[in-house]
Amino acid sequence: MSSNHFKSRLPDVATSIFTEMSLLANQSGAINLSQGFPEFDTPEFLKAAVIDAVQQGKNQYAPSSGLPPLLEQISALINRRYQYQLDPHKNITITSGATEAIFVAIQTIVHAGDEVIIFDPAYDSYAPVIQLAGGRSVHIPLSAPDYKVNWQQVQESVTDRTRAIIVNSPHNPTGTLLDHQDMLNLQQIVCDNDLFLISDEVYEFITFDKKAHQSVLKYPELFERAFVVSSFGKTFHCTGWKMGYCSAPEYLTNEFRKIHQYVTYSVHTPSQIGITNMLTEHPEHIDELGTFYQQKRDYLIGKLASSKFKILPSSGTYFLLVDYSNISDMDDRSFCHWLTTEVGVAAIPLSPFYEQPNTNKVIRLCFAKNEATLDLAAEKLCQL
Repeated sequence: MSSNHFKSRLPDVATSIFTEMSLLANQSGAINLSQGFPEFDTPEFLKAAVIDAVQQGKNQYAPSSGLPPLLEQISALINRRYQYQLDPHKNITITSGATEAIFVAIQTIVHAGDEVIIFDPAYDSYAPVIQLAGGRSVHIPLSAPDYKVNWQQVQESVTDRTRAIIVNSPHNPTGTLLDHQDMLNLQQIVCDNDLFLISDEVYEFITFDKKAHQSVLKYPELFERAFVVSSFGKTFHCTGWKMGYCSAPEYLTNEFRKIHQYVTYSVHTPSQIGITNMLTEHPEHIDELGTFYQQKRDYLIGKLASSKFKILPSSGTYFLLVDYSNISDMDDRSFCHWLTTEVGVAAIPLSPFYEQPNTNKVIRLCFAKNEATLDLAAEKLCQL
């Protein structure tokens, strides 16, 4: 068949900004504060547990929904953190990373012609997956410096075609959190309009300054209409393992698993065994994660104190937004290219995460790095 007969399902989608900036960083030999992965290693106990599982021959398919002991440990974790009891075998599914969970959740509920409300800057997988499902993204922009949601605007954006809302808290890339009042407003809109909710909570254990993450799992009425997406990769510094999970009420979980079985079927068995052991033997890792990353955040902020960048608040995730308007008039994408090739530090522009043109001169830095890396990057940035 000639290529002239081929029709793209995603004609407007190009290489992601993460791939673009990391490739440019590698080509330029720049310090990579762009792509969001930790520079430090996975805990030794967890690595050893996975290796042990491999050596013991635990290398065949796991059940499609996940190994029962891991599902039980996740249920116990949710109960400990959010005081909400899930049935591990009816409400939780292990997925190939959070991105698969988001993909399957959208495919589960979105039909042709449906609308899904998302908030810009939005993680770049949401809109294409909605499009693949035959739906349409309705983008509500959030503005610097606080990136707060205007819930009246959300309500006014609901139509008879609206099927769902996607929220992300702690929010990538802005580092903001939804608070209790935000959740009450969200719950009212979702319930009053008979909508579904997808809650992307992959940074749920990384919050700062004693601020609590407001998981949908704390709001039972909201959870009855929701998929909650979580990530082991973010929690255990093992993003390359592609390990996540999705929590949902039983009726949604049943439909979710129908699609999941034909996308991934099941997830890497030794990794599931290792994480089960990690959750069992070292629960303190999760409890200490916020403090660990807050120290990283504060270290980078301190190193940038003498720079011309304006530092925006970061209440969660491992990202810091900085305003470069005192340094350059370039748009954010051009500035990030220049910063990478000429200064030697790679960052992420925010404009690719907006549907409409975004003129804020704000870029994202990842501080999930060793202090030596942050030192070198800050030294270069302070010279601007």
